[in-house]
Amino acid sequence: MQFDPTLYLITDSTYHTADSLLATVDEALAGGATLVQLREKDAGGRAYLALAERVKAVTDRYGVPLIIDDRADVALACDAAGVHVGAEDLPVEAVRRLLGPDKIVGATAKTIEAAVSAYAQGADYLGTGAVYPTTTHVTTKITPVETLNAICRAVPIPVIAIGGLTADNMGVLANSPIAGVAVVSAVMKAEDPRQAAETLRDGVLRMRKEDMHG
Repeated sequence: MQFDPTLYLITDSTYHTADSLLATVDEALAGGATLVQLREKDAGGRAYLALAERVKAVTDRYGVPLIIDDRADVALACDAAGVHVGAEDLPVEAVRRLLGPDKIVGATAKTIEAAVSAYAQGADYLGTGAVYPTTTHVTTKITPVETLNAICRAVPIPVIAIGGLTADNMGVLANSPIAGVAVVSAVMKAEDPRQAAETLRDGVLRMRKEDMHG
């Protein structure tokens, strides 16, 4: 399945009701988010699916793929575009078997070895970071930009930078061969999620253009 990894929004419902989460995703998509991951670390399967179906109705309206974090069963049940797995989740090859060849499977990779392994198992893209410390309640280890760049060069699939990235600090990724940037708080906590998404996306596109001409 085709997807554009330029601005990858990862949700966080810690500071949202279901309705405000949906409104924020809607605004972010209007501002130019190109991919959305629903991440619900603490939800049971039933609640996760109910929310996923509502979020998918929003992403479908914009023609943007919805990725489900961690739960292949929820992704299949709501016919999401794919699944993202971390180091503690199901292996990429198991998710690929469950989802088949036409869905998107993403994986977290913090080392070249993990990146090469995920690609060999059938991953379509990699999330690499954290570039900066984050405020999300996911345990993070800082990934140097050199490691991020080395991972980009080690695999032929898109690599997306993640971790505490904002429009103000993204410059550290200038000249990096990343395919896009993933954000959580920079949009989910923004007073104006549409404007935040627009600024972030413009920043990524500008870096990409400079990289091509640089």
